[in-house]
Amino acid sequence: MYNCSYFELELVDFCCLLYDQIVSVGELVSSKILYYVAKKAGVNVCWLDVRDVLITDNTYREAQVIWDDTQTRIVDNTNKLLADYDVIITQGFIGCSTENFNTTLGREGSDYSAGIFSYCLDAESLSIWKDVPGILTADPRLFDNVTKIDRLSYREAIEMTYFGAKVIHPKTIKPLQNKGIPMYVRPFNDAESMGTIITTDVDTAYPPVIVVEADQSIIHISTKDFSFVAEEHLSEIFEKLNACRLKVNMMRNTAISFSVAVQNDKERIQEFYNDLGEKYAIVCDEELELITVRHYDEDTVARMKKGKIVLFEEIIRNTVRMAVRDIPLVTRK
Repeated sequence: MYNCSYFELELVDFCCLLYDQIVSVGELVSSKILYYVAKKAGVNVCWLDVRDVLITDNTYREAQVIWDDTQTRIVDNTNKLLADYDVIITQGFIGCSTENFNTTLGREGSDYSAGIFSYCLDAESLSIWKDVPGILTADPRLFDNVTKIDRLSYREAIEMTYFGAKVIHPKTIKPLQNKGIPMYVRPFNDAESMGTIITTDVDTAYPPVIVVEADQSIIHISTKDFSFVAEEHLSEIFEKLNACRLKVNMMRNTAISFSVAVQNDKERIQEFYNDLGEKYAIVCDEELELITVRHYDEDTVARMKKGKIVLFEEIIRNTVRMAVRDIPLVTRK
């Protein structure tokens, strides 16, 4: 099914590095424009190159923060700059590796950058400005009659982002939770609105919250000799999933097979197949949606299944997750 040479895999890694060098330019240029606009308006402002303070490893496109070095640099630089300036403008989403290459923090990484700065500087609060009223019960581009959630606990926000909610970066919440820093998700077209506040555990009942992730794949892995999928097999499979940077969204095992739902990243799935294809039989279902319903009720789940074939389903506590495909509409000739 999959076929890829070693050279092509090395080329994929190089492309990730090259991607980070190129896309970083947008953040640098836009922050410079904002700096000059603010300066012209009379704001006592300075520009900080975030690559001087936010230090990461070299996992390009999904860089991991080196916290001790980053915290020292952020504190030292901001203290010096705030002695002379009222406002510091810097960049989100990007950092710098220890090899001095640009790195990026992943989708919605600017939110994560704000969380990193807030943690390092012991901020009183963090406000993230979005094009939505706050955290909503579903994506308004996909669903009607969505509502805003006024308050969320850190725990609930982490769960929602883990399951694929796109409003904030999945890693943003944890550094804030570690220091009890409240976070506001606010609409930029209504500066007076408080949006949604994310803070310590709140005593509230949440409505059903729906998260849809498109372009998913299910990888089915089975032993070729029909032997049981035992711990040594699972250990090898997860080692390769980690090496190929395939995030597991759902998983299930039977006696002789193991299935995982992942983002349909063809290059990474290709690499996974090349590593394990000789030892295991691997089949991949593509073009799926992963639907998660937090705080579900039966009516909501039934509506989500309408017109869908469910290939994969799990129920964990108050959450239902389904990997689905549209039912082909058969019409009479």
